[in-house]
Amino acid sequence: MKTIYFKDLPQYYNQELEISGFVDKIRDLQFVQFVVLRDSSGKVQVTIEKNDANEAMNQIVTKLTKESTVKVRGILHEAPSVKLRGMELIPTDLIVTSQSAEELPIDILDYTNKSNKELRLDNRFLDLRVDRNYLIFKAQTIAEMAMREYWLEHNFIEIHSPKILGTASESGAEVFKMDYFGKTVYLAQSPQFYKQMAMAAGFNNVFEIAPAFRAENSHTAFHATEFTSVDCEISWIESHHDVMDMEEMVCKRVMQKLTESIGAEYFELYKKEWSAELPTFPRIPLLEAKKIIREKYHYSGEKEYDFDRREEELIGIYAKKEFKSDYVFVTDYPFEARPFYHMLDPDTGLTKSFDLIFRGVEITTGAQREHRLDVLKSQALMKGMSLEPLDFYFNFFRYGMPPHGGYGYGLTRFLMRLFDTESIRDVTFLYRGPNRVNP
Repeated sequence: MKTIYFKDLPQYYNQELEISGFVDKIRDLQFVQFVVLRDSSGKVQVTIEKNDANEAMNQIVTKLTKESTVKVRGILHEAPSVKLRGMELIPTDLIVTSQSAEELPIDILDYTNKSNKELRLDNRFLDLRVDRNYLIFKAQTIAEMAMREYWLEHNFIEIHSPKILGTASESGAEVFKMDYFGKTVYLAQSPQFYKQMAMAAGFNNVFEIAPAFRAENSHTAFHATEFTSVDCEISWIESHHDVMDMEEMVCKRVMQKLTESIGAEYFELYKKEWSAELPTFPRIPLLEAKKIIREKYHYSGEKEYDFDRREEELIGIYAKKEFKSDYVFVTDYPFEARPFYHMLDPDTGLTKSFDLIFRGVEITTGAQREHRLDVLKSQALMKGMSLEPLDFYFNFFRYGMPPHGGYGYGLTRFLMRLFDTESIRDVTFLYRGPNRVNP
């Protein structure tokens, strides 16, 4: 039988139908029983009068537990007196397809209770049943779809790069080692080298949405050992500003699609609004941004060549106040704070790089890459790196390499700030951190 989603029920008034869902609420009164069912799209009330004809169903409901799954056949009626959507299903048959244990390990609806966070993660399958959490993953789906839509319209190719590497990626720090048939291999921190290989292959524009791994023994709200990284790379650029131009358009497309698709649901559940129209993202060089923070907010960061968390928050506040923007690009980082493959500006000695800050949290790092092999090797040596393990990477640059650049985007950090949650754990389907590898 065709699956009927609860959101589509008004199409079926006065028709016999069959629906399935979780038991959300049960009210067993003297003359009538009410069972509220829930699926991923909404809720509906099932009303069962207590009489001889319904005796079998009445007995089932008496023993029914919340979060059980049931299948109900009956007639759907308009019912203005019913507060839940002004409709009710009058059943002719009710079958329990899976009986839930009476006592749940967590209170599903108590999503604000901070004391049981670990217990909720232990029982994530229950935690995700609440509609507020489900909406987060609808947003994730729409955001990824919007990015893909934009990139495909602009002649991008999607790639799937390997996650098992023979050489530690990028700096070699904070990588997971694993045994590979008696050899030591590494899990990829990012697809960076392979995005650049695609540029050497003449792909022009590529993107990838895939897992990445960081062996960071970090317990902050912003870090995970496994996460979804959104990466893209484009050829034939003049500077890192071309990359920022592209990312700004992608971010605007994402917010447009989110607002159009689920903006009303977001307001209903969170009592907040998104805007489909975003102002131009301001671009502020790092050293200038640090000066602004010192002068306006009387704060000096702990890092000389980068932002600390408080500086990210403050530049976000500044961008919102001065430019009415939730987004701000911080640009032109010193070489000390950037990987060896970021291009240096010969006039300033700074890298042609940027971070994108969204509501006070860094969600992107990007740059124009160094495409000249001799300069690239020189910069690797400046970082104290050994050239031999990187020879496979340098080989990409030996036979012609377009000027290119790109970025890596933290999807969970974006969702965390979009929904104003405490941690990326709240917006990750199954979080992985130093102390969590289950479920």
